[in-house]
This record gives sequence, structure tokens and C-alpha cells, in this order.
Amino acid sequence: MRDSFIRALTDLAGEDRNVMLISGDLGFGVLDDFIARYPDNFINAGVAEQNMTAVACGMAMAGARAYTYSIGNFPTLRCLEQLRNDVCYHQADVIVVAVGGGLSYGQLGMSHFATEDLAILRTLPDMAVVAPSDPWQAYALTRQLHQRGGPGYLRLDKAQAGLPEGPVELGKVREVRAGSDAVIFATGGIVGEALAAADLLAGEGLAIRVVDVHTLKPFDADGVCTAARACGWVLTLEEHTVVGGLGGAVAEACLEGGVPIRGFRRIGLADQFPDEVGDQRHLRARYGLDRDAVAAALRAMLDR
Repeated sequence: MRDSFIRALTDLAGEDRNVMLISGDLGFGVLDDFIARYPDNFINAGVAEQNMTAVACGMAMAGARAYTYSIGNFPTLRCLEQLRNDVCYHQADVIVVAVGGGLSYGQLGMSHFATEDLAILRTLPDMAVVAPSDPWQAYALTRQLHQRGGPGYLRLDKAQAGLPEGPVELGKVREVRAGSDAVIFATGGIVGEALAAADLLAGEGLAIRVVDVHTLKPFDADGVCTAARACGWVLTLEEHTVVGGLGGAVAEACLEGGVPIRGFRRIGLADQFPDEVGDQRHLRARYGLDRDAVAAALRAMLDR
């Protein structure tokens, strides 16, 4: 996904010379083409992410369209005060790009897990929050975030769902599998596990709808309520804590929308720090975020 992001940003820089990319001293293999083409549009801020964010805000207030780039928690939670007080308060054109969303950097341990970011950043006024499921979505949504302007967060995953390319619109959910027995709402690359779980249950006679919620803010409450109302049984899946993320957003939308839910289940990390390291697939299985866990939860909900 990071390759698709930088391809989109390189294309945007050719169209808008106000585009600025600021890195926290990483990603040079990925960023080389951008740097070679637009050396004056790139800054290495060093391992100083809070300063990186403040610099980006200052540049944006002087007319730049600034993008900050680093791993997981470092351009987000480490910079929360700068994002709140500098970027969002001033409605600055700064897009925060985090590579390694969720458990992508699982071998590096808890410090590199990005598992609270969606909940925290969606509380910031004017902040768009986007988690593409596939590289082609990362390209399209980068361009749409740029067109939208203002503060934004782009969470890039190592995993990908493997969906065929199609239309995607910032702020609108996308149904990627039809079904009426239950609906899974998922965000990011873990949409692939939701689809795999639906495949498992299809062999048992269950038609599970899968909805890709690539944008958590602005949130498509109408689209979520429509799918939930059609199915009645609702499950959410996210590579993120269950506190305040996608599950909470879906629950809020359904309750406020008066949707008559028959059953509701959130699948994500429990309210604790993961105590293992390993690759993303291992950690998903270890913490009950994979296709088998999703299928088992739906069987229990539907009494199968």
C-alpha cells in the first residue's frame, strides 16, 4: 500500500507543486522516485516526529499541502498534541500517513503496534480518518483526501484484502459481498479475513454480507444503517482495540439510526496490550482476529 500511496503523491506533485512530503527519517527505498523527481518538495525531519508535524502545519499555513510519513504510532500518538493544537485547530492542510497499521510490524512489539489510532484520531475535529483495504484503494483515496483538503489521516496496512479494483468514494462504505443472513463491517487489510470467513460460512449455507468501511470519518452512517437493517445480525472486525474504533462507530450509527439489531458483536483487540510478538498472520490468529474466529463468532450469533 505504501508504494501505491507514494505513486499517488508523486502524481499529485506533478499536478500541484504545493505538495510537500516530510519523512521521519525512514522509507527512502519507497520514497526515492518522489525525491528524485521533486527534491525541493521533500524534507527529512529526522527522528523528531513532533517537530515534523509542527513544521508540516507551519508549511500548510503558508500555502503548502503537507504530508507527514512515518511508522504506525510515531506520526500519530506521539504527535497527538501537535495534531490537535496545531493541525486540527487551524484546519491546516496536513495529511498524516502511517505505514504499518494494526499489527503490521508485529515482530517489533507493542511500541510498533498501531492499535489505538483510529479511536483517538477520529475524535479530533475536522480530521478525516481513512484505512484502505488494498493498494488500489490507497491510490484513489490519497487523491480524494488531497482534493478534500484539511486535516487527514491515512492508515496503510501491510496486509491487503485482495479485492478487484472498482469505484471507491471517500466517506462512503462499499459492499464487497452480498448476503442477508448477517453483515460484517471491516476496515483496512483485515477485510480479507472477513471475506474468507464469509466463504467458510457459504459452505454451510449462510449468506454473509461484507462491507468495507475504508473511511471511519466522515462516517457513512446511512450506508451502515442500510446494511445493518437488511441483515439484522451485525459483526464488526478491526485490527485495533474494540474500544472506540470501528465497532463503536457502527454501534453509535445503528443506535442513533433506530436500526432494530437482532445481535451485535465486535471483534478486535481486548482492552489490554498484546503480550506476544510475531508476524501479522500469527498475531491475528493469536488474538482472535482471523477468519476462523470471525466464522466461529457468526455461528454462535446465528445459533449454528
